[in-house]
Amino acid sequence: MGTFLTTDRLLLRYFTLEDADRLVELDGDPRVMRFLTNGKPTPRTRIENDVLPRILRQYGAGPLGQWAAHERATGDFTGWFALAPIDGRGPDEAELGYRLRAAHWGRGYATEASRALIRKAFTDLGVQRITAQTMAVNTASRRVMEKAGLTHVRTFHQHWDDPIPGTEHGEVEYEILRQDWLRIARG
Repeated sequence: MGTFLTTDRLLLRYFTLEDADRLVELDGDPRVMRFLTNGKPTPRTRIENDVLPRILRQYGAGPLGQWAAHERATGDFTGWFALAPIDGRGPDEAELGYRLRAAHWGRGYATEASRALIRKAFTDLGVQRITAQTMAVNTASRRVMEKAGLTHVRTFHQHWDDPIPGTEHGEVEYEILRQDWLRIARG
């Protein structure tokens, strides 16, 4: 399948079965997993038997999915980006997601790729609404969402059997609508 999208500094490509080690390393970093699992790694067996097969199955289900990101200049694996279908919603809504290796934080990659995915979703994929969610205390991810053009729409609380620090502040949802993006893009 190859390349899905390029930006000035990144290449987003389709995942393959050979990406298991990359995902294990990414999800094995406690800093990366802090706001997801309180730093606990995703077991290799889960990545090989659940995560990676689910990513690969999505490619056959429509234009939305999850893609491996690499620096164009070096080829380094930086993490992944996703425009995922939202359960119970139509194909015109997608959830933006990203997970980057800590070594690549603070370089603007998350904002750059998110903006490019939003543009592609609204111009090529028929998406009308994009959402993104994170813990309210995850200020870095919230900043990426805002820089990518999404706006805060709600804070909500969920029940977790094993809550992680910060859960008490809730989760936040951001969104951008195609009509708003078009208005901004036209200047």
